Amino acid sequence: MAKLGLETIRTRVQDDESRVVDLLKDKIALASVSAKGITGDHMRRSADYVAGQLRQVGVDAHVVQSTNPDGTPGAFEVIGSRQVNPNAPTVLLYAHHDVQPVPDPSQWSTDPFTGEEKEGRLYGRGSADDGGGIAIHSGALHALGKDLRVNVKVFIEGEEEMGSRSFIPFLQAHRDDFASDLIIVADSGNWSADTPSLTTSLRGNADLDVTVTALEHPVHSGQFGGPILDANTLAAMLIASMYDDQGQLAVPGLESGQPIGGLQRDLDQAQLRSDAGVVDSYRLAGTDSLASRLWTKPAAAVIGFDAHPVEGSFNVLADKTRFRISLRTAPTQRPEQAVQALTDFLVAHAPQGAKVEVTPSGLGMGWAMDAESPVVKQAEDAMRQAFGRDPVNKGEGGSIPFIPELKRLFPEAQVLVTGPEDPQSNAHSPNESISLQGLVDDIIAEALLLDSLGEGQN
Repeated sequence: MAKLGLETIRTRVQDDESRVVDLLKDKIALASVSAKGITGDHMRRSADYVAGQLRQVGVDAHVVQSTNPDGTPGAFEVIGSRQVNPNAPTVLLYAHHDVQPVPDPSQWSTDPFTGEEKEGRLYGRGSADDGGGIAIHSGALHALGKDLRVNVKVFIEGEEEMGSRSFIPFLQAHRDDFASDLIIVADSGNWSADTPSLTTSLRGNADLDVTVTALEHPVHSGQFGGPILDANTLAAMLIASMYDDQGQLAVPGLESGQPIGGLQRDLDQAQLRSDAGVVDSYRLAGTDSLASRLWTKPAAAVIGFDAHPVEGSFNVLADKTRFRISLRTAPTQRPEQAVQALTDFLVAHAPQGAKVEVTPSGLGMGWAMDAESPVVKQAEDAMRQAFGRDPVNKGEGGSIPFIPELKRLFPEAQVLVTGPEDPQSNAHSPNESISLQGLVDDIIAEALLLDSLGEGQN
């Protein structure tokens, strides 16, 4: 079979657009919030729906419940395959069917769980993250139809938003369902709705709980305050010691890097400030390009702090306090190495000799794309044709820890990270949405890539 070519694929995708949009609307309405329980009936309904949609585009898909590391029931996963030629390459298509919760629906301009089209975008929780990824895979397979010339495996995860606790046990139990030559992870996004991107890197991650102890028990702030600092103040001093005068992490042993494959275009500072809602007086921290600060340099955030609320506070020096640091590591640094470096630093910099204890958890390795891989060039060419402009590749400051695990178990497999999001998507936030034209172009790009991978196969 010959390659289908851009125009044939574009026509097929455009003719199928209404089906894909309906798929997304139905998926939004399922409200598959994994935070409400990964084993709940709502998650089973979501998995069943996705499996049914995949069967409609030729994938032998079914739902399997995973098992957590402690042996308890885990998430409802969707796995499937379509084999066309034992000699052809095998591509694993990944997305996830669970979505983030909606803490305050009043912050939305639409019903979060009713897909609504406005000004070329579809609004609803999970429209982009990661219903859009499911839609891309469904649309691409539909466009290729009987002309598909690569073997396809599919894994649609049911607990990505909850940290993929059961992923490793599931992978180990279903290793044959993951073995492939190329893995396409459709859980990221593009530079903009009309400018495509491959994601070149992901930072690693770890959490560290830090306990600072100054006293054996609380004491009166008037009687003892001055020579004795309270634990909250000591904790603040300890946190501040991690940074230089530019607001950049200055912890020996934390690796730093430049954007993978070189920086094609830096991020716009004004846009970043607007997207994040930064107050006018705030100066952005760190040095070097914004891209490196967000993608390939380490970052730390205090995401929890145990302290008495202001309301009801009284004149007592806190004897101890605890805070949690979320550490993002450079894509190529081992997280355990980074955690050890930060732990050593915190203990060594205990203010006034206070007792500092550190307990790490949730380590995840980062990932860096092989920028010189031939399949990367094929993917970039497919994007160029689909969008009608050159891709601008970018990193991501977040983490997808299962990608390094897949690479560890399948070292010969290439990984491409794509996805339906753009800067207006508001994934994890109110008014999440997806560009419908961007979705069409993403589907065309994936179909073109799969078609090119099957070149020479009969």
